[in-house]
Amino acid sequence: MPKTLSIIIIVLIIFSAGGYFLYMKYYKTQTATSPSLSRSPLSSEKWHEGGVAIAGKYADADLVELGNGKWRMYYSVEPEVPGNKLELYSGTSTDGITWSQEEGVRKEFATFPSVIKLADGKYRLYFQNAGVIKSALSADGLSWTDEEGVRIDANEEGLINIENVGAQTVIQLDDGSFLMVYRVMIKERYSQEVPNDSTQILYFAVSKDGLTWEKKNLAADSRNETFQGLIDGAELVKWDNDQIRLYFWSYKGVYHLVFENGIFSQEPDFDFTNNKNPNLKLAPNPPGDPTLSKIQGKWFMYYGQHEKGIYYATLEDK
Repeated sequence: MPKTLSIIIIVLIIFSAGGYFLYMKYYKTQTATSPSLSRSPLSSEKWHEGGVAIAGKYADADLVELGNGKWRMYYSVEPEVPGNKLELYSGTSTDGITWSQEEGVRKEFATFPSVIKLADGKYRLYFQNAGVIKSALSADGLSWTDEEGVRIDANEEGLINIENVGAQTVIQLDDGSFLMVYRVMIKERYSQEVPNDSTQILYFAVSKDGLTWEKKNLAADSRNETFQGLIDGAELVKWDNDQIRLYFWSYKGVYHLVFENGIFSQEPDFDFTNNKNPNLKLAPNPPGDPTLSKIQGKWFMYYGQHEKGIYYATLEDK
């Protein structure tokens, strides 16, 4: 091969490699700053809208597996419903699509249910009441007895003007300990451009017995241009690869972070929105309070639609 031709080929290779690395640097920068770009470009799946699971003025769903292919969903009446007592209801399903409401009210003055099944077969319900997080026990998941005391109070080091804590989610880790993420609401508007008068931040705590909790640190901060003061509806879920994910929603839709080695990742992945205008910064009715479960081998995401009910999406091939 002539020497001149060899030099040309080498130069072309160098330029090609340089262009690739420049592109990858640009891509990583964009995915770190833009929630609309996934940091998993090779993923062949995305969330697809399904339909309504529970119609009506309900929100804040949570699921627990009952066994034998049966699931129970807990959900709360929306606070705006006139004359309500913040009732908590439940329904069951075997396919994740069709839900049958169970008779009666599970509990009153209990919002943002988070239910876990304990080693002894009983169920523990964490709920928001009077601005703090409390808990109750049940043998059958239907009738509940309050446990004494408060699980998480409305105090956080370094924060003032706390309005309440809630929107909690609890998961049991492989070592038997418990992890909780909860929302702290501050009486402070993030900016005049947003509709909310308050600012929401997610914190986390750990516990050995599920009753006494040690507060840790921030799980996710909303005080930035991505979230504009709103992060709510936390949901912890163990993913297929045993990865612990934290899902939540903001003005644009649903995101998630990853919990590993005692901390949460700082770069959110954007997962889902039903907003038909992705450039709209403040969607009028974004999917809220996500809860996720894998039913019959398929991932379901349930989310609230204000004054419409609880809807679902499924993870499918693109």
